[in-house]
Amino acid sequence: MSQLIDERKNSRTDQAFMADSLYGLHRERTYSGALSYLRRRYTKDLTGVDIAVVGVPYDLATTNRAGTRFGPAGIRAASAQIGNLTPWPWGFDPTERLAIIDYGDFTFDYGEPAGVPDEITAQADDILSQGVSLLAMGGDHFISLPLLRAYAKQHGPLALVHFDAHSDTWPDQEGRISHGTMFYHAVKEGIIDPSCSVQVGIRTYNADPLGITWLDANWVHSHRTEETTAEIKRIVGDRKAYLTFDIDSLDPCFAPGTGTPVIGGLTTHQARTMIQGLDGIDFVGMDLVEVAPPYDTADVTSLAGATLMLDYLCLRAKDLPSRVAKTDA
Repeated sequence: MSQLIDERKNSRTDQAFMADSLYGLHRERTYSGALSYLRRRYTKDLTGVDIAVVGVPYDLATTNRAGTRFGPAGIRAASAQIGNLTPWPWGFDPTERLAIIDYGDFTFDYGEPAGVPDEITAQADDILSQGVSLLAMGGDHFISLPLLRAYAKQHGPLALVHFDAHSDTWPDQEGRISHGTMFYHAVKEGIIDPSCSVQVGIRTYNADPLGITWLDANWVHSHRTEETTAEIKRIVGDRKAYLTFDIDSLDPCFAPGTGTPVIGGLTTHQARTMIQGLDGIDFVGMDLVEVAPPYDTADVTSLAGATLMLDYLCLRAKDLPSRVAKTDA
């Protein structure tokens, strides 16, 4: 009897490793247990998987405060707070409709920084080539460029939906690694199409947006979120799109844990409402970047990142049927 009790107790803990299904929220105490994003199964096995959550703990491209290498760990820990309840306001569990795993972190040699972009691209390409989409956690914003290179190999030039305080399109020399210039390179390399791309929440000056439409912070604050999402959808149209969310698009009072905070930004309510309203866009992947836990002792930045990622998963699952058989109580 004691052995049976022990087995039952163990079956409800450490679901990141003990879960017997890819589907469904694995509910356990928020303050204990092995941590993965939303307690998803922590595995490199992509069999039957729809979306792999991956960490990319790279922050050598920062121009101000480093620390985003701790972002994936911070987001995973914060996600334990939101993994026990049906997501609001969606009213359904996306993990019953999509097979989602935590793939762990990409690896690269920090001592050979010039090789890091290709290492990230190769690991992303390996996953995407197996028909699995990525939800990546940064790391600084530079990681979007090697990820986009992998996506472009699969889908061709993509529309970019970019939430940020900075445009990250400042001119740069070929091959240089910076978290402020990667979309300059992405446009020049032809992996994103500026004519159907949009940058939301911008509040730093750049004389040349490279043909990308700006819905800057003042525009967003003077329009309803519904108008903003409608304009995003109009710009993107029916193109395949990639969503990148820099946590510094939020005002520092909502996201102090980031390397380059800029006042006058979005509220968490605005950001969530806009992402929730982007149904109909054909998103192929997402990254959420620039979470730097060392600058936020209350972990609200990590919580914001974890929640916005969950909103994206709900967006992807919205029109899908449940794959979990219901049983009568």
